[in-house]
Amino acid sequence: MGRRVAIIGFGQTHHSARRWDVNGLELIQEAVVRALDDAEMTLEEIDAVVIGNMDHFEGINYVDTWSVEGAGAFMKPIFKVTTGGTTGTTVAIAAYYHVASGLFNNVMAIGWEKNSESDTTGAIITCSDPVWDRFSYSGAIPSLAVEASAYMREYGVTEEDGARVTVRDRGNAMNNPYAHLREAVTIEDVMYSQMLTEPIKLLDICPRSDGAAAVIFSREDVAEKRCPKPAWIHAVSVRHDTTWFGDIDYTRLTSLEGASKEVFRIAGIKEPVKELDVCELYLPYSFAGLKWMESIGLCGPGEAPRFVADGHTDMGGTLPVNPSGGVLSTNCIGATGLLRVGETALQIFGRAEKRQVEGARLAMATGFGGCFWSDALIVGAGKPQ
Repeated sequence: MGRRVAIIGFGQTHHSARRWDVNGLELIQEAVVRALDDAEMTLEEIDAVVIGNMDHFEGINYVDTWSVEGAGAFMKPIFKVTTGGTTGTTVAIAAYYHVASGLFNNVMAIGWEKNSESDTTGAIITCSDPVWDRFSYSGAIPSLAVEASAYMREYGVTEEDGARVTVRDRGNAMNNPYAHLREAVTIEDVMYSQMLTEPIKLLDICPRSDGAAAVIFSREDVAEKRCPKPAWIHAVSVRHDTTWFGDIDYTRLTSLEGASKEVFRIAGIKEPVKELDVCELYLPYSFAGLKWMESIGLCGPGEAPRFVADGHTDMGGTLPVNPSGGVLSTNCIGATGLLRVGETALQIFGRAEKRQVEGARLAMATGFGGCFWSDALIVGAGKPQ
């Protein structure tokens, strides 16, 4: 496992549909400055930078070179990671390994996106094979609609079941001053919103946000010295699935099953619902908040609709999910997964303010991306064994 590593600082921008007030470099700098302030560190103490975004969405490559002044990477090693929607969590995992390897003491992970200047749908459509896949994978929303339809048919899940996930996360976002969408909705609002691709409606899907996040990872002795309550990394895992979309079992997310099982094994977690205190899950649309929870193992196949309806994932429930409002409230793609990691760290710090889960000591963050990839991380208040 290498050296023990902890998160000691987290910064994020205020997210919105369009951040016309800043360019990409300035957006990155906003998150970096806030992370440094949070950790009470200077830029000179950062040994290396890991950065990522969906560069092919925006048509601007080599973010690791042109963002140097905003990222604070002048004369420092800088490592670029781009892994689809999982970019944010993969950036975090890469930064963790940079420190755990013993090569660096303090590493900053940065994720960002200006979706207002990108063509997400065009990029996703052209990533699929034109003969074998494009008929069923014609962009993010249609592909997720295929997944939702298969899951609903298998277990008798209703559109109202999915709507409850949106209601929960959008309600939680009301307590997050950084969230893009900060307006509570009802099941009726979701059900009567515009149909996009059956069964996915406008309020079932995440927004397109401009924003950035930065997380500082430090070695054990630095973390203990600089942070009153470090958020220790207990386990990380990355799992990829088939690149042929037609071969995927849409009733489950096998990559998330594998990643979850591995982090639970490494962290010694046997009953995640009882042992975890909070989860920040990458849920880009409402039905993911059902099926993917089953893939994590929080409940059995087909049981998530009842688990959610009974309030187990609400604030004050058995296992609160997405106190920040999650992806359904904010989706700056390159930063989206890193926000999940940063928000779990805030919970461990005890500084999540109105979105704080009281007494949170063990948290899980996940990421999701193209080809149905999954990342998972366990973050805790106590040191890993």
